[in-house]
Amino acid sequence: MGIVVLTMKAPVMEMLLVLLVTGIHSNKEMTKKIKRPKFNVPQINCDVKAGKIINPEFVVKCPAGCQDPKYHVYGTDVYSSYSSVCAAAVHSGVLDNSGGKILVRKVAGQSGYRGSYSNGVQSLSLPRWRESFIVSEGKPQKGVNYPSALTYSSPKSPTAKAGETTKAYQKPSVPGTTAQPVTLMQVPGTTPEGAAHVTLPRPSLSAASITSSPRPQPVGHRSRELDLWATIAYTSSQNSPHVSPGIQRQDAPGAAFREPAGVHVSLACKVDLSFLIDGSTSVGKRRFRIQKQFLADIAQALDIGPAGPLMGVVQYGDNPATQFNLKTHMNSRDLKAAIEKITQRGGLSNVGRAISSVTKNFFSKANGNRGGAPNVAVVMVDGWPTDKVEEASRLARESGINIFFITIEGAIETEKQYVIEPNFANKAVCRTNGFYSLSVQSWFSLHKSVQPLVKRVCDTERLACSKTCLNSADIGFVIDGSSSVGTGNFRTVLQFVANLSREFEISDTDTRIGAVQYTYEQRLEFGFEEYSTKPDILNAIKRVGYWSGGTSTGAAINYALEQLFKKSKPNKRKLMILITDGRSYDDVRVPAMAAHHKGVITYAIGVAWAAQDELEVIATHPAKDHAFFVDEFDNLYRSVPKVIQNICTEFNSQPRN
Repeated sequence: MGIVVLTMKAPVMEMLLVLLVTGIHSNKEMTKKIKRPKFNVPQINCDVKAGKIINPEFVVKCPAGCQDPKYHVYGTDVYSSYSSVCAAAVHSGVLDNSGGKILVRKVAGQSGYRGSYSNGVQSLSLPRWRESFIVSEGKPQKGVNYPSALTYSSPKSPTAKAGETTKAYQKPSVPGTTAQPVTLMQVPGTTPEGAAHVTLPRPSLSAASITSSPRPQPVGHRSRELDLWATIAYTSSQNSPHVSPGIQRQDAPGAAFREPAGVHVSLACKVDLSFLIDGSTSVGKRRFRIQKQFLADIAQALDIGPAGPLMGVVQYGDNPATQFNLKTHMNSRDLKAAIEKITQRGGLSNVGRAISSVTKNFFSKANGNRGGAPNVAVVMVDGWPTDKVEEASRLARESGINIFFITIEGAIETEKQYVIEPNFANKAVCRTNGFYSLSVQSWFSLHKSVQPLVKRVCDTERLACSKTCLNSADIGFVIDGSSSVGTGNFRTVLQFVANLSREFEISDTDTRIGAVQYTYEQRLEFGFEEYSTKPDILNAIKRVGYWSGGTSTGAAINYALEQLFKKSKPNKRKLMILITDGRSYDDVRVPAMAAHHKGVITYAIGVAWAAQDELEVIATHPAKDHAFFVDEFDNLYRSVPKVIQNICTEFNSQPRN
């Protein structure tokens, strides 16, 4: 093997070394220039809600000042997407009030959200919501690409700080087409081209054929109620809070409903509507076709569409089956065509099972539930159900579903022995005044119920099962019975409690009332489950006897949490209304904090010698909305309208689902 040796002169070697060093230096310079671009973190304002942002996971920068109570938060650790993103970050402890970067990740909706007081932010409780989110420190995870521009759910983006980068969400257009604005409009008296004509006869709507009835009046405008047992007369019409139409007083449970005379109900209503149709074998093919024609007539009368009512159908027999959900058909013509294709399932008539299924599954975001529209379920029954409906209906009502029953050819006297659950319709519906139930004598006269039913489901102000500030709370009164109050003033306090209680719709599924009296010790006067009618509650308040003793308010709050609110229903708002006339002998701060952590909204009413600073500690934040003071007992009644107004204002600030 030969070896070749190359020799170079010194100048040539020096030149090669210079070229080698220059190349290495150039490579280093190029490496510096090819660095990845810096991630631009989007900025948002304190009022931006998570639900408005489409991105499932993102990093954002929050400004300072998001601890302000005007930015609402719902939940603890896991927050409803209706919450302010940045205020939730402060509540969770990820940020303080000076702002900063956070990582937000969307998660599934929860069946309930617990309110709590944390890091200077009072979050509120919420029965359920369609989407949630969690927040953590704003450190991007390796391998994850976060958006530098957020995508919002509507073209109108939230107000952004200078330099904030946002973009509006737009549906992707079809290639080769140009998006044009669309206007949805139907001229009264016309039928869309191609729509099938309804051949069944219509009922007469002349004023002579309809009995008139006054509409329910708003809270604060009812007629004077006579006070039978106290000297203080409270007249709500003189000191009434301004209450929005959405919290109008509903018909009394025992009052019969009558169609208002000459009132035109606009069919351009916005409801999410589920029809539960009877597909049992007993119906037969001919009557099943009549039932489908009835649904088609309803679809035509309602004028189905994204801005108005949406309608889905569930057929039941042995088991329920969803024929189509709320978002399947977005106009009356398509909906009617789908109704025509429904085939009868057969089997028994298990209505209770169908109602349970609708409560659990039908009114979800995935099925087209819009959140802001009332949920209505219309149950059609041939004869009577083959299972029980009361418990299933109660759970549906407590979930905010307005249940209507249409009973066709109900049991005659000789058949009632076969009915599993007597009076099943009244046990199922929201009110037993006739508004929610229609009894049809024959399948061949079912068409006459189209207009009455459409009027009722579209009259959203009367849909009593939709939760309001007056029908969805467990209210616990905590009453100071100390020696400084005295017998006469104690009766005045009880009158104040009665006046407040009168304003609520009381039943086992609506608002429930309980009461505790305290001195050094505590006594449960009556619990939430003890009385379920307004007269019984008022009589129970009247019977409370004056105790006399010291003033241990802190111990009383703890006692109320244990003896009253521990037995509160999970879907109810928990309100504590505490009335005292002096400073407590024990600490109130820790018990008050415990109440806040358990989601109990506390109103503190102070009289005469009550300490203002103590009232503010007891009251839920912000104290200006939950703490009240009057200089003497005889002026307590003046606080009733303001307390009711604040309860309703706080309730109406929550999202409706």
